[in-house]
Amino acid sequence: MVKAIDKNKSRLRRHKRVRSKITGTPECPRLNVFRSSMHIYAQIIDDVNGKTLASASSAVKGFGQYGGNVEAAKKVGLAIAEAAKAAGITDVVFDRGGYVYHGRVAALAEGAREGGLNF
Repeated sequence: MVKAIDKNKSRLRRHKRVRSKITGTPECPRLNVFRSSMHIYAQIIDDVNGKTLASASSAVKGFGQYGGNVEAAKKVGLAIAEAAKAAGITDVVFDRGGYVYHGRVAALAEGAREGGLNF
């Protein structure tokens, strides 16, 4: 009998491996990405103090479009860059959250770079 692979379990294992090498500091916080089927979320986190410094998502009221596609991810990337600028953040380390750097995750990163974040 063939057993089905639990994709979320595999993603969490990859995320754990990535997080063992990446940490956010007050000088260079971590840009975390979470992707669901309907929306995409981004947070800028200072792991030393355990604080979320800025956040953006496609689930906010007034986003105006479906949040599960590449265009929405790019828009969220631009929004997180604006929120980071408002908080005085320019340099971040990118945490892809165990997801493959492709599609929506790559579009969010590209939007954040266009918005002025360096990573």
